[in-house]
Amino acid sequence: MSESIGSTGPGMKLHTKILIGLAVGLTAGVTTNLTVGVDNPTVEWVNRYIAGPVGQIFLRMLFMVVMPLVFASIALGVAGLGDIRKVGRVGGKAIGYFFVTTCLAATLGLIVVNMMKPWERVSPETRVELMDRFAGDASTRVEAAATTAKFGPETFINIVPRNPIDAAAKTDMLAVIFFGLMFGAALTLMAVEKSKPMTDWLEALNEVVIKIIGFAMKLAPYGVACLIFTVSSRFGFDLMVAVAAFVITVLFALALHVGVTLFAILKLGLGLSPLVFVNRVKAALITAFSTSSSSATLPTGLAVCETQLGIPRKVAGFVLPIGSTMCMNGTAIFEGITVIFLAEIFGVDLTIPQMAIVMIMSVITAIGAAGVPGGSIPLLVGILTMFGVPGEGIAIVLGVDRILDMSRTTVNVFSDLTAAVFVAKNEGQWTAADVPTLK
Repeated sequence: MSESIGSTGPGMKLHTKILIGLAVGLTAGVTTNLTVGVDNPTVEWVNRYIAGPVGQIFLRMLFMVVMPLVFASIALGVAGLGDIRKVGRVGGKAIGYFFVTTCLAATLGLIVVNMMKPWERVSPETRVELMDRFAGDASTRVEAAATTAKFGPETFINIVPRNPIDAAAKTDMLAVIFFGLMFGAALTLMAVEKSKPMTDWLEALNEVVIKIIGFAMKLAPYGVACLIFTVSSRFGFDLMVAVAAFVITVLFALALHVGVTLFAILKLGLGLSPLVFVNRVKAALITAFSTSSSSATLPTGLAVCETQLGIPRKVAGFVLPIGSTMCMNGTAIFEGITVIFLAEIFGVDLTIPQMAIVMIMSVITAIGAAGVPGGSIPLLVGILTMFGVPGEGIAIVLGVDRILDMSRTTVNVFSDLTAAVFVAKNEGQWTAADVPTLK
């Protein structure tokens, strides 16, 4: 699930502040571009000594937590399954469903973004300017990006790190993810009294990272304003048309995944009318959309599964908590589309093998971002850097993330609920005839 980065305290919500920051930076940048031009010395001074440094500090705070966040969240996610030898039949079916549907979602997202091509709303001139402007930044990561461009034995060998600390220092996310998976799996095979100290340490590390992300998010309104001013003062309104197309692309892909993939599973695989299903679980979907939180939606989801769908409590109570952590259909769609969109915006043409890696990373990091407020942002930045995309690009989409966060969380919860139905039916504990009659 993709957690909201909004503040829960008094006063204006953080996502509102970020949106205001985007609006202020965009308005100031476009106005500057149209009135005084790109080469004005004052504008260059502001970009170099004010907007640029503030934006870079914000980005560096995000980069700073990528590797510990990936390691802690992945290791805890695996360790949280309990003894993998005892997860059993039900756990295997649930996790298999999560993995397959999340892969389908990520694949669909890549197909949709390559069909709709929202980056084409940017003029060729602006794309050339963007490539020239950020050529130096991208060149510092050419070697890392090149290693993801082709498949071969080395691709899979290099996923296993010789030195996980060195891999983290080099921001080799795949290697860190592999180490996190192995670390978490090893913890599940240990006696509880021996694994608990390490699990407690991982939970503490995760909490520390969350707090640091919270610090970064407090700077986000100013960082976003400065980053978007730097970009829009140079490239004008042209870039923002592409952002609107990006939002439409993500929302369309999310709707398509629900309307085609998940509806087909419900109708053809489970024998349940999709319209009946939506009508019965609408309370959970509304909660997911309004809170942007799978965790906050969990009580409502359990209630609708039991009272509205007739699913045994023991099945729903097992599947939904795991799903709120591992079933990331909507987040995988969002991350895949975002990486492709920003890569194309900044002139980084990804090959088919690279897009396959984007799909894999979208699935894995979507799981890694589960339950971490704002956690998807640094993870997304980490994926971008793998392909030589400048970190500044995150500012382009960060300001419009709130509506996308609400929408992708709703899709995540929708898939969680279908997973509960899938497992219950495959366990012989539910059929469509068990759905209670509406009174």
